[in-house]
Amino acid sequence: MGDHRWFKIGVYVGTFCLAMVITVVLATTYKMTFGPQVAAAPVVDGDIEAAVATTPLAPEPQLASPSLASPSIESGFMYTADYRGPTYTPTERIELADPSNYGERYTVDANGQPLSHDYLAVLHETVWSANSAINTFQTYHPRDEDQSSYHTIIDRDGTVIYIVPPDKRAYGAGNSVFDGPNGPETALTNAQFSASVNNFAYHISLVTPSDGQNNGPSHSGYTDAQYQSLAWLLARTTIPEERITTHALVDRSGSRQDPRSFNWPHFLEYLHQYPSRQA
Repeated sequence: MGDHRWFKIGVYVGTFCLAMVITVVLATTYKMTFGPQVAAAPVVDGDIEAAVATTPLAPEPQLASPSLASPSIESGFMYTADYRGPTYTPTERIELADPSNYGERYTVDANGQPLSHDYLAVLHETVWSANSAINTFQTYHPRDEDQSSYHTIIDRDGTVIYIVPPDKRAYGAGNSVFDGPNGPETALTNAQFSASVNNFAYHISLVTPSDGQNNGPSHSGYTDAQYQSLAWLLARTTIPEERITTHALVDRSGSRQDPRSFNWPHFLEYLHQYPSRQA
């Protein structure tokens, strides 16, 4: 009788253990198949901007390189445009952003539709110093609301500082649209967030003068070296003049003013010195 009782207990225990194993396996399978599979949604200048992959468990198809200017001082950047023009050459250096502050360029939108916008150059200003901006971009930011970046910064002395590789997606303009000749251009990559131009934008930021480190409507402006370097940089890209715009113009919130006090005629004087950019 005693042996029979222990046999029944052993059966119960064995059955319970087997059930637990099956439960763990099923739960793990469910989590892998249906659990959260989203990338962080980057935020730029306080604006939440979508960056959730449609198929995050598989390598996402990449857009082709945007044919943007790049320094030869690192293999991650490559020259793509054959240009001629002034002998002016700025100092260049690389200060790569932390990967949490930039991502891939998407080939499809949140609805699975192909994305094929032409590339766009968006001009910004840092408001604070170059070092302050670089420190922000090189800091790991796990929270969506802290993620931001530009592709390139141009310092007061004209130094060109590369932050995000041009084939990657910098988080520079949340909730934004470009009014192109064929209508509004923007990319919705996550239905939970506002569409933006980030997927096809090349973000360039000019370092603000010290008297502009505030929220005022204007300041003393940018240096001659900054305008020269900006023209040099954009002359090496295939982005046409009509697709060079500003954060203030693409921003849909109406709160962005940058780059404040930008002298368009002075910039175009330098840009048009390059034969490929002459009318």
